[in-house]
Parts: sequence; structure tokens; C-alpha cells
Amino acid sequence: MLVIKEGGHRLFEHDEETARVVSEMLLDLEKNGMDGVRRYSRNLDNWDPPSFELSTKEINAAILACEKQLIDDTRYCQANVRRFAQAQLETMHEMETEIIPGVILGHKHIPIENVGSYIPGGRYPMFGSAQMSIIPAKVAGVKTVVACTPPLRGGGYYPATVHAIANAQADRIFILGGVQAFALMAFGMGFCDPVDMLCGAGNKYVAEAKRQLFGRCGIDLLAGPTEIGIIADDYSDPMIVACDLLGQAEHDPNSGQILVCFSENHAKEIIQELERQLKVLPTQDIASQSWRGNGQVIVAESPEEAVSIMDHYAPEHLELLVEDEQWFDSRLKNYGSLFIGEETTVAYGDKSIGTNHILPTSRAARYTGGVWVGKFLKTVTYQRATKSASIEIAHVTSRQCRVEKMVAHALSAEVRIKKYEKL
Repeated sequence: MLVIKEGGHRLFEHDEETARVVSEMLLDLEKNGMDGVRRYSRNLDNWDPPSFELSTKEINAAILACEKQLIDDTRYCQANVRRFAQAQLETMHEMETEIIPGVILGHKHIPIENVGSYIPGGRYPMFGSAQMSIIPAKVAGVKTVVACTPPLRGGGYYPATVHAIANAQADRIFILGGVQAFALMAFGMGFCDPVDMLCGAGNKYVAEAKRQLFGRCGIDLLAGPTEIGIIADDYSDPMIVACDLLGQAEHDPNSGQILVCFSENHAKEIIQELERQLKVLPTQDIASQSWRGNGQVIVAESPEEAVSIMDHYAPEHLELLVEDEQWFDSRLKNYGSLFIGEETTVAYGDKSIGTNHILPTSRAARYTGGVWVGKFLKTVTYQRATKSASIEIAHVTSRQCRVEKMVAHALSAEVRIKKYEKL
């Protein structure tokens, strides 16, 4: 392995100061309710409307403010997300089996009742995030989705975001950002039922709010700065590789990029092309910080080593720009979403192709995937038995419980033996 360019793979680390600030905010918001929400919104976002929730009239006005091409394109993207979520749902079969004579076990899937969806704003109006949490939830059968999105700097809201949220079929829309938005969704505050799950990405305060609210309600996952990994052999196009790396670098100064090549010359050619593109990139201020601080370029000695490097990094997004796509596809294990061949790119997954872009970062892909329709379903088990089977199970249960010295447990089995043996 030869390291051509070093960079930090930024882990989503616990920040004590952020945790303190968020903890104080949540305690204040729970105590003071909507008065606290309004105070934080006014102080942090300069946003203090008569109502944070949009009316049907306001939603319709926002949709009318969108150009037809934007509306058509958004609906195209959302249709793909909906079709894929529906296809995923169709793989989730309920099951029942008789494991021994008279003992029936099974599982079924029950939708979560209420979900809070956060659609981030900030540096970029990421209205494409609306479909990623709202549509899978609705396809899963979630009854109520409450959506929050932050106001624009200086007030108001982005019509494209409101249209995307409404078209994804959220039930209620609030123009509210940050920790106060998560407090509203989690606590209810008399404006809505407290949600059972919080979903969506945001800045470090949003992520910390989700972390601290977990337990009171569920969360989708904790996501830090975005990441891209690319395995690029000598057949790959340097222009495309460089462009895809910069596509993620522009997200955030802390975004991570790792490129694994198989020859030093090809790696340097890609770096040279990236630097050329960076000079004319409109978002170069952010992308350059990210690339300089976090971009890594490594030359692997073999395909096996490339797989080992990338599985250790466990990137949120992983692109295969290689001739033998199937070989790598069959061996890689740790990634949030895989983009096979130059005919796909991370931007497709972010916006339009239909897979979900709420994905694990900071090496969490070692143990979890991203948001999908199954995230909004509880898989619960059940059991039933005949009386004769209950007697058989009860004898084993009683013996096990008494070895554990859990007498009341044993008695709950033994009482059934006594009752059913008389029949």
C-alpha cells in the first residue's frame, strides 16, 4: 500500500460542549413548551411567525411559486423513491411456523404510528431529503408524518422544499429548524402527538438532539459529515473520478473522500485533474477545505488489498469505477450504498435514482445500513400452543427456571401442567 495523499477520516465524535448546549436547550424546551420554541427560533433563526405550521393555503401558494420543470423533476425523483420503497416492502413477508407439534411461532410487521421528519436547510436547500424519510414511512404504513424544515436566512421558506414535503405526503409541515424542531416533534407541546421516531439529517446540534432524545423515541441513525469512497482502476476516466470526489467534497468542510487506485501514475493523474476542476468550481471554498483536510489517495498492491482498505474505511457512499465490477461487488461488505460503474454516481442516489440517501457515516456501515421502508416497521413475534404442547414446554421451562432460582417463573409453568393434565 502506498499513500499518495493523507487525510483525516473524520469520525462523528462526541463533542462535550455541543452535548451541554443541546441538553440545556432540551430541558428548557420541555419545561417552557412553545414559548421556548418561539424564543429559540427568534434568537437563532430570526424567525417568529404567527404560526410555525403552514396552512393549506400557504402550502398551495408555495407550490404555485415553483416552476413546472422543478415540479415535474421532483415528482420524477419521488416516484422512483416510492417505487423502490414499495418493492422493498414486498420482500418483507410475514411468517408462521409449527416448530414442534402444537407450538406455533410467527412474526408480523406493524408500522410505527407517528414519525417526525427533518428536512435540512442551512448551506444548501436540500429539498431532496424530503422524499428520503417521508416516502418510505408512508409506504410502510405510518399513519402520521410531521415534517420540519428550517426557515431561510432572513425569514420565509424555500418553495421547492415545501412542494417536495407536500408531494411526499407529509401530514403536517412546520417551518422550524434545529434543536427546537426536534423538541416540538419529540414532546408534541400540544401541537401534535409526540412522535415515535425521529428521522433526518442536520448539523452537529441536530445530531446531538437525536442522540439525547433516543429512548424517549426512536431515531433512524446518527449521521456525521458525508463521505465518498472510490475504487478506480487504470481503466477509469480521471475526469469522472475527480468530478465525483468533488461532488461530495462540496457538501461540507468536514466531508470525507478516499480514493483507492492500483498505480501511482493513475492516482497522480486523477489528483491533477481534480485540482484543475477545483480551480473553476463555484463551490471551491468549501470543496477545497474538504479535499485539503480530508481527502485520501492510496495505491493498493492488489484488488484484495483495495477491498480490505475500503471495508475498513466503511464509507457512506462507495463507487466502483473498475473493469471487473462483479469481482469487487461480490467481496465488499462495509458501505452505506454502492454505485456500480461510471453509469451511476452518488448524486443520482442523493436526488433521483430511487435509493435512499440517509446513510451510515463514521464507519457505522460496519453494522448498519441506511434508511429504508423496513426502518418504519416493527417486526414483532407471537406464539400459541395446544394444551398438550404447553405441558411439554412447561416441564422444560419449570426446570430451567428453578435452576435460575426464579421460582415465580417456574410456578407460572407448573400451574399449567396441573391444569392441563387434569383434562
